[in-house]
Amino acid sequence: MKKQHIFDKPENVQRLLRIFFSSLAVLLIGDFFVHKHAFFGWESWPEFYAVYGFVACVVLVLISKYVLRPLVMRDEEYYDD
Repeated sequence: MKKQHIFDKPENVQRLLRIFFSSLAVLLIGDFFVHKHAFFGWESWPEFYAVYGFVACVVLVLISKYVLRPLVMRDEEYYDD
């Protein structure tokens, strides 16, 4: 008999997604009530670090896909001998 894992049941996946998104909402809402000791002016903007992190992640993925991948990619027959 095959062993069941936690992610094999769709209701467990839905439960974990609900927990994740609700914790995300709590953190984003909580950001409005926390005093920030900002060094630069833009650091005190609401949700600055969330937007900054998301944009940085998207930029890293795009750079790796369109700049780095062509640099390290080999021909299909490279390993054939």
